[in-house]
Amino acid sequence: MALRKIITYPNPILRQQARPVTVFDEELKKLVADMGETMFAAPGVGLAANQIGLPVQVVVVDQSTKEKKDYLALINPVLSGGQGTVADDEGCLSVREYHASVRRFYRIHVQALDVAGQPLNFDAEDRFARIIQHEVDHLRGILFLDHLSGLKRALYKNRLKKILARDGQEAA
Repeated sequence: MALRKIITYPNPILRQQARPVTVFDEELKKLVADMGETMFAAPGVGLAANQIGLPVQVVVVDQSTKEKKDYLALINPVLSGGQGTVADDEGCLSVREYHASVRRFYRIHVQALDVAGQPLNFDAEDRFARIIQHEVDHLRGILFLDHLSGLKRALYKNRLKKILARDGQEAA
């Protein structure tokens, strides 16, 4: 396993549509293990492959317990059956120094494949559903910023310019 570099906004790869995974091999297993390690080290609760520069439909979601760190890998996830909505605070490993309230479905149905290509079908709700929706958005080139008002996005872009200047980087 190896830590991968997390790509940050405004890198254009975050806006790319991820392509479906068609090969379920050792390389995919290594990618998923690296993503899990990277997510925990960040620390985060979810990570999409495009956040580490690979536009493929792979996400990992934290499902740790007090006894054990663990994650769920979702390959080629499809969400359906959204029920109820709730607003709650979100942040993102790819969006530096910003959190905002985002409205998402409270309950969703998830269809995906595991790293062996076996089907997964389950319902998720509350925080777990929120994390999955956030990560699947990444696979579509959508950031949580896109769920905010134009004013909030503009304020963040101005803030980001200051962050990048502070860190000696240029804004795109």
